[in-house]
Amino acid sequence: MTVYVCEDSFDGILCGVYDAWMSQKGHNQVRLEIDGTGDMELFCQYVPVSVTPEKTEKVITSIRRKISERVYKKVYTASLSQEPGRADIIYRFLIDGFRYGEGILAMLQLPSVFELFRLCRFVLNESHLLKEFVRFSRTGEGLLISRIGPKNDVLPMLAVHFADRLPSENWMIYDENRERAVLHPADGEWFFLRADDKEWRTALDWKTDEEEYRSMWKMFCQTIAIPERKNYVCQRNHLPLRYRPYMTEFQ
Repeated sequence: MTVYVCEDSFDGILCGVYDAWMSQKGHNQVRLEIDGTGDMELFCQYVPVSVTPEKTEKVITSIRRKISERVYKKVYTASLSQEPGRADIIYRFLIDGFRYGEGILAMLQLPSVFELFRLCRFVLNESHLLKEFVRFSRTGEGLLISRIGPKNDVLPMLAVHFADRLPSENWMIYDENRERAVLHPADGEWFFLRADDKEWRTALDWKTDEEEYRSMWKMFCQTIAIPERKNYVCQRNHLPLRYRPYMTEFQ
């Protein structure tokens, strides 16, 4: 068995798909693995995958032309998952995708399709919840700052959503788990901040004038509550505990 060790990124997974496919060793004799997510096994040859724009572009073009744009979007969504085996799941899905074409999206009986849809569902559900749970605080410099701690890498999806909802605001969303952020200048295009650039992190410590509004919001939430109708099980279903450290009303 040959294991292709991919970089933990969308480009890294696609380059792993390219190397595994072009090796012509047979799909049953190769496997993709994200670097640092698995233990080394006996009788396996581990091959590091080099990331190049050429390989990435070839795989993207092949998916779009030979399968469909919808399949490409599904693959990208699945790559945002933090499941350790996501690279090999994407590879097995593409094997069937190039075999059956766009109709692969309706073949839920195939294990590869079922597994990819499971990853997509987890990513999309978390992205959907965070679109409602994100709380911004305004600094004295007029910058809206929010902190999140998602399991999956949903920051790109949140960036697209809030760029549409808050197009004329300066805002930044910081992912504490991955230590990276997305910045949106007013009436401009959003972009990711480099993880190795420490200067932008100082903005996270800027003081805000939100304390009074936070107190009012907490008082509002407590006032409208009806003690006789408290249902903590239902509350946990709609507001999972892992999101509450970033929500004003639970701080």
